[in-house]
Parts: sequence; structure tokens; C-alpha cells
Amino acid sequence: MSLLRVENIDKTFVTTRALKNAAIIVEEGEIRGLVGENGSGKSTLVSIVSGIIRPDGGRMFKNETAYAPESVLDAGREKIGIVVQEMGTIDGLTVAANLFLGEERLFKRFGLLNTANMNRRSLEVLHRYGIVNIQPDADIGALTFEDRKLVEFAKALYIDPDLLIVDETTTALSHHGREILFSELKRLKKKKRSVIFISHDLGEVIEHCDSVTVMKDGETVDTVSTRGLNEHDLKELMVGRELQHTYYREDTEASYEEEVILRVENLTLNGAYYDVSFELHRGEILGIGGLTNCGMHLLGKTLFGLKPATSGSVEVSDGNKRITNYVDAIAGGIGYLPKNRDQEGLMLLSSIRENICLPSLSSIQKRGFISPSKERKLAQYGAEQLSIKMSSINQLCLYLSGGNKQKVALSKWLVKDSDILILDCPTRGIDVAVKASIYGLMQELKKEGKAVLVISEELQELIGVSDRIIVLKAGRVKKIFERRKDLTEEEIIHFMI
Repeated sequence: MSLLRVENIDKTFVTTRALKNAAIIVEEGEIRGLVGENGSGKSTLVSIVSGIIRPDGGRMFKNETAYAPESVLDAGREKIGIVVQEMGTIDGLTVAANLFLGEERLFKRFGLLNTANMNRRSLEVLHRYGIVNIQPDADIGALTFEDRKLVEFAKALYIDPDLLIVDETTTALSHHGREILFSELKRLKKKKRSVIFISHDLGEVIEHCDSVTVMKDGETVDTVSTRGLNEHDLKELMVGRELQHTYYREDTEASYEEEVILRVENLTLNGAYYDVSFELHRGEILGIGGLTNCGMHLLGKTLFGLKPATSGSVEVSDGNKRITNYVDAIAGGIGYLPKNRDQEGLMLLSSIRENICLPSLSSIQKRGFISPSKERKLAQYGAEQLSIKMSSINQLCLYLSGGNKQKVALSKWLVKDSDILILDCPTRGIDVAVKASIYGLMQELKKEGKAVLVISEELQELIGVSDRIIVLKAGRVKKIFERRKDLTEEEIIHFMI
């Protein structure tokens, strides 16, 4: 018997048709993969199933009974939980308050909330799923992106779901976090519960799912068994054509100019990283890798002036300008793409036009007034440069797919003509086609004499694009690898753990 049956679902956002007659059937005890290019409708479909948004048309059935949730809480009462792609926790609340959001009545007596009891229960829930490093009374805003996702995961599991939806979450998790996730998916399957698993890592979809549904342009186009399926065939199903290109650089040796464009000396942020020194050259792609908690993400924030260092210095070569804040960084020709694009990289409730033009306002204004024609021309140029899929440059970023959000976040620094780009997990949560375009963009920037610093938890990505790779362990530089044909992940991992 099917656990979930979705028929002819339609959804339109303003002028963008997100779903068109979308359909999917998930059986009891099945782990179903859901894949497609960015903008194919995956997240919109599961958002409807989980009660986040309402459909414009179509029907849904759970256990052959009509199902039409009006909210996430409503879906939760029907035993359907979701871990969303971006941030699903609320700043300003504790871990426990986020975990039991909407269920506070469980801990109230005479109208008063027993926070001690809620914290105690939260600790039990977290430990039940192997999450032992997070305290219930901690401010959720102080946690790393990964830990916040683990809290969301625990919240979704706490309701003992018949159906768990995991929307592009693994890219935010370390190896340990992924082990927790996949262990719980196996446990749910053994209990005859079902999972919808969305990921752009096609290898893990094939490995962990029983079958996979492919979406394209808002429609579900095919569902196939993962038995005997390979990544290449799945990619072709996604894009609808034969793939012949390769993601990564074809050259096998490091190449960059002698000129140093960014110099970092003895940079230290107590509790995160220590005595980090390196030089970034013009025309270089420099990779930084390590385990999730090695300090590399906070290092990227410091390089852009968002997180003050305890000691040490960051200087751009143009006039030996010292970077102490983000204003210095932008003036020094530095652009920054954060790992958490929705909260740190974009203004979701603003238009594509406003987001792209934000760093360049000084160049399109006169006497304090922004020129509408210059703003429109700059935004249109940026959108066309990266082939952003949109209704117009006036579309709100909130309604873009993950890959197109990433393109907007990148575009604003390209139209600014930044000499240095700091890219933190630039391909997190995006499809094969957008990944290929971003890797191609890096190579174009390199040819133009720009410098790119790539922070990534994906070793194959670092090996594929970088001239040099800096490996951090416990916040310290352990090894610097030069690009070469026979460099392997195993060599790098040796210095990471």
C-alpha cells in the first residue's frame, strides 16, 4: 500500500510556474530519491507535502486518505516531518525552544513554561539520535550551520514520522553528521517508515535510496530503481541530454602569476584557528579544506572582515591595505560568497536587481541618487552573464531555486569586478549543470588574472579546481599541496584527521 500519493499538483509563484501536474507515489518502507536540476520543482513539491506552502491545484493522499496540510504543525500531526534545504531554525530562541516549537503546551502548567523540564527532555531527544555536543539551553544563533541542521533533524525525528523528508541536507553535514543521518534513515526503513531524500550528490542517492524520481521544469518525468543505476545515466535523465563535458580543469599542474594579491600573516581567532599564514597570487585558485570544525569557515569570514581576528593581519597588495572590516574588504576588491547564502549572502525579500547592485551602488549613483537606468542595466548584465533563470530582474530572490540564488550571490561580485573572490562551499545544494558553470567561471576568472579562494568540505572539488590546497587541522595549517595529476583524497585526508 502506498504511504503517500500525490496527483497533478500545480504551483505558480507570481509569474513563475514552479510545478505542473507533478505526481509521485511513495510506498511504505521505501527510501525515495528525488533529483533534478535547480528550478525543477523538488523543494516546492516537498514544501507542499510538508505543509510549508499550499498548492494551486491537485490532490494528495496519505494511506489512501485525503491529505491537505495547512501548516508544518498540521503535517507533523499527520506524522510527516521535514528537514529543509536552508535554515529551518529560528534565531533568538534556545535549542530546546526550537526543538519543541509549537509543542510548548507539553511543558506548561498553570500557564507557566517549565524550561528546566523542556531542556531535560531536549537533551534526551538529542542524545537519542547521537547528537551529544549540543546543549539544550544554548542560543541557536551561536551554533554552526551543521549543528543547526542536526537540531532540525532531531526535531523532525522526534514526531516519529511515517514519512521523513530530507531536502538537500547532507552538504551541510560533516562525515559524523552524515553517519547520524543515514543511520536514522536505515532505522526508519526497518520500521516500515518512508523517506523522500533530495540530494545533488547522485552517488549518495544511488547508494542510500531504493528508487529515484527525476523532476524537470516542474514535472515528474520518470521514476527508476537504483539497482544497477550509475551516476552518468542519472545525470542524463536529469538534464535530458547526453553529457560529454567534464566538471574540472583538464590541466594537471599549478599555474599562477608571481604577483601576490592577498597576504595573510599569523592570523589567529582564539577557539577557531591559529597562526594561519599564506599568500594568494593573481591568477590562482587556492583551495582550503579540512574537517567541518577545522576553522576554515570562520577564516573565510575574517578574510572578508566579518569576523575580527584575535591577532595577525590580512592585507591586499594594492597599496598594502589592511583588511579589518567588510568595508575595507570591498574597497580592496574582495568579494565573499558565504556558505549560508539565504541568511548571509542574500536579501531574500528584495529583488534580483537590488541584490546584484548592492555592492556597486557608488558606481550607479550621482549626488546621492541611484540612476534607475544604470541600476537596471547593471542587474540585467549580471543576470545574463550567469544565465539566471527568472521571470525578470524584479523577481524576489525568495522565489528562486537554490542554484539561481547562488548565481545571484555570485553575480553581485562579478559586476563589481572584484579582483579576489572568497567562495565558501560554492556548490552546496546546486545541481550538476550549475556546478559545471561555476567551475567554468572559476577558470575564466583565473584566465583574467583574478584570484579565487575556495573553501570546501568536498575534497574531490578542491583537487579538481585548485592550484594549491591548504589543509587545516584543529585550526592550524598542516600541509599545502601543489596541483598534480596523481594527487588523491587519501593523501589529503591523512593530514586532516
